[in-house]
Amino acid sequence: MAAGFDDAAQDRRVRVQGEPVASFPALPPAAVRGSARRITEVGEPVLHRRCREVTEFGTPELAALVDDMFATNAVARGAGLAANQVGVDLQLFIWDITDDWGVRHVGHIANPVLDEVPAADRRLVEESEGCLSVPGPYRMVPRLDLATVRGLDQDGRPLVIEGRGYFARCLQHETDHLHGRLYLDRLGQRDRKTALREMERSRDEVLARRAATAERLGK
Repeated sequence: MAAGFDDAAQDRRVRVQGEPVASFPALPPAAVRGSARRITEVGEPVLHRRCREVTEFGTPELAALVDDMFATNAVARGAGLAANQVGVDLQLFIWDITDDWGVRHVGHIANPVLDEVPAADRRLVEESEGCLSVPGPYRMVPRLDLATVRGLDQDGRPLVIEGRGYFARCLQHETDHLHGRLYLDRLGQRDRKTALREMERSRDEVLARRAATAERLGK
């Protein structure tokens, strides 16, 4: 598996749904189609409970939700976004992220399940992590540097996505969201309190930047 990642690191093509493509626009087509939604914030109930599985695939409603999530992520300049971050109680997240090797990954997945990593292959890396639902603060959070997530695409087709480094962190972070957990829940009590105080100070500035980006993108 590690050899596969090393090989992929030499191939700079964008990965869409895990597959390399010849070219891809800076703004994903889904974001162009979609409309930005309000991002929920820490303390709102939908962020703190396990989301429901997606059971209906290939519907206009699900396709519109994926498009809107990409648009919302673009406006917020995020790396990924879970459905409950736009107030929808479904196990679904999207990503648009460039990894440590300069490879961009774009996609979505429903009903994701992270593979268990054997103890011999587990390596925790502590790096700075933030969240669009906690506007402002970043904190050091330990995560596995390797992640494989299995689920379905919006049409119900099986999907397996592998990530390493920053992309692995994203896959774990977004899967956490669907279980009702924020990165704040991985912090000690003191760090969590200081992060929340910092959020209160920075929130208005962050939201103003998002509003300016939404206006520029016509979202």
